[in-house]
Amino acid sequence: MKWIEMIRLRSAGEPSEVLKAFRPAIARNDHRGLIEARVYRHGLWETDWALHLHWESENAEKSGSALGLHLSRALKEFGLVDHSVWIEED
Repeated sequence: MKWIEMIRLRSAGEPSEVLKAFRPAIARNDHRGLIEARVYRHGLWETDWALHLHWESENAEKSGSALGLHLSRALKEFGLVDHSVWIEED
């Protein structure tokens, strides 16, 4: 099953601080089933960010992966966080 975890951040801090927070948590361990992680910045607002974690596993973690939940908690120090899981339809 393919699914994506989206973590959006409306930051109150410097954009470079936000990027620094994303990368170590993803690179730190082997995250089983993680296919790809991408970071996006809003087209108009330099303080709005999105992290997309692309997964493939037997079942989707409907409340979020351990990695996604960890990142969501860690990013709350930078601003408002929205974390959601989306499952690919056939």
